Amino acid sequence: MQLLSLLFGVALTAAALLLFLRFWSFRSQSVQDYAQAGPQFDIRQHLSGPILCEGVIYGPTGRVTSRFVADFEAEWEGNVGVMKETFRYDSGRVQDREWRLTLGNDGTIKADAPDLVGTGIGQQAGNAVQLNYNIKLPEESGGHVLSTTDWMYLVENGTIMNRSQFRKYGIKVAELVATMRQKDAA
Repeated sequence: MQLLSLLFGVALTAAALLLFLRFWSFRSQSVQDYAQAGPQFDIRQHLSGPILCEGVIYGPTGRVTSRFVADFEAEWEGNVGVMKETFRYDSGRVQDREWRLTLGNDGTIKADAPDLVGTGIGQQAGNAVQLNYNIKLPEESGGHVLSTTDWMYLVENGTIMNRSQFRKYGIKVAELVATMRQKDAA
């Protein structure tokens, strides 16, 4: 009888956790939740030209582990864009990255970068963009492959608020919060 009670308790806890993750967590968002929200986020317009990015990275305990300032330069030819990024971390480390983004006519996004494992996929709708991908960290950071979910939200003044979560084996190991704005508007 005790074993049955224990198994019932475990099953109930697992069901509660799944419900929480499905309906009340960062990962429960859908891009369609923002489809009617304005202003309209078009990555070809809002992720274009010189962009200033500032942010922090939180470790698994919720404490800030790193701060950064980055310069982006994005150019689009039709629905294909290239975004070059230079990050300067508070440790003094400099990191260069380059994204290749392809926007479908239905708002879908495909993303490629040298440090991605496979192709990232996403969607833009309303004032939000979601992008999911697997990123391989540099060897000096352990070389781990992390499952990443990026959410970007366009606010009325043109600033983009970015929140990203990084997971290993389904467990959140880091979170990034950043702002991005076109340098002319900065």
